[in-house]
Amino acid sequence: MKNFIEFIRTQGVVGLAVGFILGGAVSALVASIVTDLINPLIGLAIGNLGNLNALVLHIGRTNITYGRFISVALNFAIVAAVVYFGVTWLKLDKLDKKKE
Repeated sequence: MKNFIEFIRTQGVVGLAVGFILGGAVSALVASIVTDLINPLIGLAIGNLGNLNALVLHIGRTNITYGRFISVALNFAIVAAVVYFGVTWLKLDKLDKKKE
């Protein structure tokens, strides 16, 4: 059992497992925050009547939906910040044994 625990500590399995599980939960939460709260507020602020995803650039018969890209970029930035600060504040980075 001691060798198994040592393996987990040296290979960083605990951090990987925690990141994987929390990442899925945080991603769903942040996606909802961005879609349901932030996008409508930004849409109202820019005069789009409440939906950032509706921002479209029409070029000929082609539609470039840059509002959706902005929404996904916001989602990514918030997830990255939550994961970073979550790991830092909870000191999860100290769980893994550093290789010498």
